[in-house]
Amino acid sequence: MSLIFAAPRDGSAASGTRDLINYFKMSPIIAPLPTDSEAVKPVFILHLEDSRADQRLVQQCLRQAGMHCHLECVETLQDFTRRLHAQPFDVVVADYYLPGFTAMQAWEVLQQLKQPPPFVLLSGAIGEAAAVEAMRQGVSDYLLKDDMARLPHVLQRALEVAEARRLRQEATQALERSQRQLAELTEHLQQSIEQERAAIAREIHDDIGGALTAVKFDLSWIARNAGAQAGIQAHTQTALEMLQHALGASQRIMMNLRPPILDQGLVAAVQWLASNFTQRTGIAVQLECPRARIDVPQALQVVVYRTAQEALTNVSKYAQATQVAIELSDGEQVLTLEVRDNGCGIADAARDKPKAFGLRGLAERARTVGGWLDVSSRPGHGTSIIVSIPLPSTPSPQPLAEGD
Repeated sequence: MSLIFAAPRDGSAASGTRDLINYFKMSPIIAPLPTDSEAVKPVFILHLEDSRADQRLVQQCLRQAGMHCHLECVETLQDFTRRLHAQPFDVVVADYYLPGFTAMQAWEVLQQLKQPPPFVLLSGAIGEAAAVEAMRQGVSDYLLKDDMARLPHVLQRALEVAEARRLRQEATQALERSQRQLAELTEHLQQSIEQERAAIAREIHDDIGGALTAVKFDLSWIARNAGAQAGIQAHTQTALEMLQHALGASQRIMMNLRPPILDQGLVAAVQWLASNFTQRTGIAVQLECPRARIDVPQALQVVVYRTAQEALTNVSKYAQATQVAIELSDGEQVLTLEVRDNGCGIADAARDKPKAFGLRGLAERARTVGGWLDVSSRPGHGTSIIVSIPLPSTPSPQPLAEGD
């Protein structure tokens, strides 16, 4: 049975089941279809009910309330399933107890749809326990048939809630899609940056470093062959000192861009980083690592190395620390690096500054390889930065050699 009906002209509404029956005796079931000027999008309702009288009461209730609907009635679970898959419905109204099945079986069928519509129970006899269980499983609402006059309001509320849920789901999906795209862009940018750094480091080594070394040889030759000309000797020595400074600067820039020691493994790279940090700052660094070599993919090595580099840079700039501890391990299928200092700590306001991108960049870099960053700090009690990255497989253990 399929009916389309609209509001009566006088706009009257029933107050209860008895008024609905009286109205039904006086009024036709099918109202004229609205004219073009009155046409609005109807609400498609699938009504699961085995009582023809109750079907007609629901029709009259919605008609009197002015709800422009397309109502289709079915009596069996088979017909209910068939109609659900034949066309989309905006809302389902169902009696609870039906011949051979209950509304909850119809609810289970409804949940197989990709986007199930709201499901409202309209029953004359449903216990409190059954109603609570139905609501717990996700039924939109329930209503007793004795209170059928409230059905239009209940349906309208169920439709509004469903629409809000749909919009929220779309917004969540859009946000997740945007976050995925942002993560992919971040990963691409990080890879591009690392590739560009490696290319610049090679150019510094091959071109600038080679040219400076050649100039150094020439100056040394001039110094050796200048004889007793004191002026030339002095200028040559000054040039050699400046050249040596330039060579040292180019080496330092090259190592910061992409240290060749990374090719020797992550442990060696972190050891070099710690040793170089102590030489530059005078701050003692204690490195703990259970093995001489940890074999992980290149992308993971870069993330861990850059995290250690940024953490040590922060220590030298802000921490006022006298000691740093670095722990590197790959136990339990997780590559973990912790950099811990005994400095002044990080204030909450400093971490929340709008342009504090250092730690945020490290966290985003860790996410690009499926990892995460933890930062713990208290003013006056130092800071701990931990990056953790799940490993695809467990590397073979290699014991430390004597003297390491």
